[in-house]
Parts: sequence; C-alpha cells; structure tokens
Amino acid sequence: MNKTILLTGGSAGIGKATALCLMKNGYTVYALSRSGCPNQQDAASGGKLISICADVTKPQTLEQAVAQIVSEQGGIYGVICNAGNGIAGAVEDTSLTELEYQFATNYYGVVNTVQACLPQLRAQGWGKIITVSSMAAVAPIPFQTFYSSVKSAILAFTEALSLEIKPFGIDCACVLPGDVKTNFTNARKYTEASTSENSVYTKAMKQAVGTMEKDEQNGMSPDAIAQTMLKLIKKKRMPMRNIPGFSYKALSFIIDCVPASFKMWVIGKLY
Repeated sequence: MNKTILLTGGSAGIGKATALCLMKNGYTVYALSRSGCPNQQDAASGGKLISICADVTKPQTLEQAVAQIVSEQGGIYGVICNAGNGIAGAVEDTSLTELEYQFATNYYGVVNTVQACLPQLRAQGWGKIITVSSMAAVAPIPFQTFYSSVKSAILAFTEALSLEIKPFGIDCACVLPGDVKTNFTNARKYTEASTSENSVYTKAMKQAVGTMEKDEQNGMSPDAIAQTMLKLIKKKRMPMRNIPGFSYKALSFIIDCVPASFKMWVIGKLY
C-alpha cells in the first residue's frame, strides 16, 4: 500500500514522465487517462505501471478506478492530480462552451479525483494528495486568462483542502511548473472567435501565444517535474507550494516582493 500511486493524465507529458519515474523507483503506479498507455514493469526496482482508462470529467470512472486499486493493492498511498488541457484566446472571444472545456478537465477533474479518493484515504487514516498548478497561477498570462484562472483555482483549492483533511492524516501539496517542453504546446486549442481576422485581439493574441509557446519549447524537461513529484512522495511532510527549477523559484520570490502593478507591467512587456 505504501508504494501505490493513483496518477491522472498519465499517458503523456508530465504525467507520463512522473509515472515512469515513480515506477523506476519501485512504486506501483496506476496511470489514469482517456487513451490508456502500455503496462510496464521495472525489473530492477519491482515497480509497475498499470494503465486504467478513465475520464476525470466522469466521476463514475474515477470511482471504479479507485475500487480496482483498493481491491488489488489494499489501499492508496498517493494521489497525483495531473490531467489537464489548455485553450488560448481573448476573454471577449471565449464562449461559455469553450470556458467550460477549460475548467472541466483542469479544475472539476481535480475535484472529482480528490472526491473519489478521499473516502479511502480517510479510512486509512493517512495519504498524500498532489495537485499540478502552474506559475501562471501567480504570474497570469494574457490570452491564457482562463488557463491562468483555473491554475490559480487549483492552488487555492489545494491550500484550503489541506486544512479540511489534515485531521485525517492526509497531506497535501501543489506543484507549480514553469515552461515545460511537452506535447501540451501542440495540443493547445484556440477559441473559435480568436482565430478570426474580424477579432480586434487576433494580432496581439498570436504574438503573446507565440512568445509563450517558444518559451515552452525551450523549457524544462518533464523529467525535472517528475523528480519533484518523487521527492514529495518520499517526504514525511510535504511543503505546500513546490516550484521546480531555481530560476522559477527566484521569479516567484521576486513576484512576492514587488507591487502587483509592477508585476503586471513586466508581464505586459514580455507578452
């Protein structure tokens, strides 16, 4: 049980890197995703990667996954809420349907995953929950307004959740990655109205998103984020906010020290 991890979004990017890292360190990782991924086993450590097809926007599939894991392993040691997606576009150019798409996986998916796991974690009297936010939660990005918003919501959710479930021996942490080089960049969707030449935001949006995507493709390896996850899982008590990479830690420190107006001026210059 002490080596059993439930991980969402385990088929690609940060999730895949984390699943493989934990497996190579002897953990049994149940990688949840809509598309599924190959089952694997590491002979040296005895770790396993077991794929489960589940959709974080559909609570029943998560409940079924938890039941399977408990049946096979006796419990769950850690839960990593990693599944996510991204949309780009101006606020005025974003429909309610597109907004719901952004929040369904990124925020409600985290809530659904946590709610599916909490009864088991409470019954055990211990466990770990790790959520994945973003530096965009503390340094919001223009034309990624709703992505930034949902990542801020995840951070606040995790901090408040930690207070509610601390009496049950459950520990919480949030990881805030900066730019990471994954297929997330290519998978990003654009709001329909934002791609129209009739939009007054199109030129500025393309410039801002282009800058961000260039930064992503020159960003950290997902393996670096996976190492952060491994360190957290191994800790007796996890710190709440975890920012991989020295430069991003320094950036976060500076953000906390300067006036909000100055922070927004700098972000505006960058994008």
